[in-house]
Amino acid sequence: MGGGRKRRRDGSEAPSIHPRNRYAAAAPDFAALAELYPSFRPFVSVSERGRASVDFTDFSATRELTRVLLLHDHGVNWWIPDGQLCPTVPNRSNYIHWIEDLLSSNLIPPVSSSSGRVRGFDIGTGANCIYPLLGASLLGWSFVGSDVTDVALEWAKKNVENNPQLAELIEIRNANAASLSAESEAIVRESIRENVLEPAEDVAMQKPPVLVGVVKESESFDFCVCNPPFFESIEEAGLNPKTSCGGTAEEMVCPGGELAFVTQIIEDSVSLKNSFRWFTSMVGRKANLKLLMSKARKAGASVVKTTDFVQGQTARWGLAWSFIAPRNKVLRSSTPAKNHHSFMLQGLRREHGAFQVLKSIEAFFLASKLSCKIDTLSFSVDMIRLKLQYCMVMIMPDL
Repeated sequence: MGGGRKRRRDGSEAPSIHPRNRYAAAAPDFAALAELYPSFRPFVSVSERGRASVDFTDFSATRELTRVLLLHDHGVNWWIPDGQLCPTVPNRSNYIHWIEDLLSSNLIPPVSSSSGRVRGFDIGTGANCIYPLLGASLLGWSFVGSDVTDVALEWAKKNVENNPQLAELIEIRNANAASLSAESEAIVRESIRENVLEPAEDVAMQKPPVLVGVVKESESFDFCVCNPPFFESIEEAGLNPKTSCGGTAEEMVCPGGELAFVTQIIEDSVSLKNSFRWFTSMVGRKANLKLLMSKARKAGASVVKTTDFVQGQTARWGLAWSFIAPRNKVLRSSTPAKNHHSFMLQGLRREHGAFQVLKSIEAFFLASKLSCKIDTLSFSVDMIRLKLQYCMVMIMPDL
């Protein structure tokens, strides 16, 4: 049988690892890594058929695998103490590459930057500091990584200092030390009072610092990333028996869970709408994703985007929003007016999504002897005729 990507029951393409992810072509070779790194060897088992595997319910095995992958594939020296959240490298790489897609789509104009370097803000970077380390090593991005616990701040700084080639690109910031100014707090409270935003139920007004008060007044960023505390209790956090990635209560749990935490990011983003090109967060529950999309739109976001992060048996979603007006949607052409094409799509049912619309547009232009290229991220179609006559159609869906 032929290969190809997996498909859902409804026929749509199932999400998969990002195509630019280093592990998209082939998963890590545990046997080869065990030969190269003796410290990893005790954690690798080989079946009678010669298949090497790792016990992902063993925190020490998961941590050593992450250490080896970061060193072998990214040239990054890394370690975390027992109990701290241990990230999986392929999954976190998916997030970084999605951010890269958002930035390269040019849907949102870039923010002004004195250095010209892409700059990101990691909310709750943790002891692992994984997003700044990956973003800096893969793409040369600079980062501010914030956190609130002494252990996280100490080890995040150690992980940066142990990589001198990246150290100048990454700043670790104590979010507790950056106090929330009275003016910023008043802005957030006023937004809630005017029903621009509604705080999550049963969550007290006294909240940990996330963006407001941590981001400095003069700073601007291309994006923020966040791996939020997904759970409302530590008992809920330990319900998955198939993995052991560690994680402290501060990393895994907050009142109201991920819904409350990402809601606070949205609340803060209203005050900092001109300081970031994109606000983003990972989301662990699809039901929460829909609620958070609605909250971002209600907050006044001009663009809301989502994606799937799939790695093994774990599914996560990415949510992105921006308050910056998208680039103008125009129709330009160097061809005479008589060569303009107008058309009406027929046969599209109500259940057809944006991807099917793009494919139908592509089919129309191919039938008209126009070569074209579709861009599913910016929802655009580029058409090129012979003799370099061209036009661009930009179609924006309702947000």
